[in-house]
Amino acid sequence: METRISVIGGGSWATALVKILTANIDKVCWYMRNEQAIEHIRATKHNPNYLSDVHLNVAKLHLTSSLDEAVAFSDYIILCIPSAFLSDELEKLTLPLSDKNIFSAIKGIEPKSGMIVGEYLQKVHCVPDNQIGVVAGPCHAEEVALERLSYLTIACTDEEKARFVADAMTRPFVKTKISDDVIGIEYGAMLKNIYALAAGIAHGLGYGDNFQSVLMSNAIREMERYIKHIYKIKRNINHSAYLGDLLVTAYSLFSRNRTFGTMIGKGYTVKSTMAEMNMVAEGYYATKSAYNINLNQEKPSRTPILNAVYKVLYENKRAKTVFAELTNELN
Repeated sequence: METRISVIGGGSWATALVKILTANIDKVCWYMRNEQAIEHIRATKHNPNYLSDVHLNVAKLHLTSSLDEAVAFSDYIILCIPSAFLSDELEKLTLPLSDKNIFSAIKGIEPKSGMIVGEYLQKVHCVPDNQIGVVAGPCHAEEVALERLSYLTIACTDEEKARFVADAMTRPFVKTKISDDVIGIEYGAMLKNIYALAAGIAHGLGYGDNFQSVLMSNAIREMERYIKHIYKIKRNINHSAYLGDLLVTAYSLFSRNRTFGTMIGKGYTVKSTMAEMNMVAEGYYATKSAYNINLNQEKPSRTPILNAVYKVLYENKRAKTVFAELTNELN
């Protein structure tokens, strides 16, 4: 029987991935909660809410608002739900996930448990580690939609499964590589959102490009220390899945985390920033979890940038004061 893929989520990244996958696979199941959006896609071949200019190959799509149906349909599940809503969404399931291959394209942390998605899937849904993968890399949905050259890294401890997903996502404008560093890449994808918040806060406060370069230079070293503390294997932190993803998230105008941080730096409250943005900034939730994970280590890593963002977002400290202090900790 033909191997099938289901995409879970109706946002920008899910839409971009569906565009890629339907070019390579005969049938892709796409789950989203919004039945009206599904009907609109069937009628117009466009997602009305996200990347609305993208033409979708409806003939290759099996659209459904039933999560059970989407899971039953496929051997491979790609999760594109914002991390803040992941547990609530998966609670709707009446089918097990333990016999599925699940790849997370979330780049966040499940806030209720404080776990990265792979760990959450293992502990809560009993998915074996060799059936868990990550889709990562410097790849904004908006640029995929425009067919601008992008790079993805597909990580799984089972090389054959990683290769299958990589092949399914390879296009003339998307180059893919595989990796076995599932934990490291997932932590990196989570941390880079926090550092993008820091970049945004600095921008909002009026710091220039010179400081931003120092901030990112320190951020990649902080990321390396943090990940090595959690999962020590040989990895090249300068690979695009780590450094590349950090840079594009920190600098790009498409980055919702940088935008969130910029608004905070300009004096918006967290509540008002959330109200104004119509998309989720994963870094907000990740900051609290990453801070607590590090704090609970026997010997916490040195994380001045993470600590600074935490103070601003969760201790209501003045961003101007916190970042003035941070400048003395960077080199």
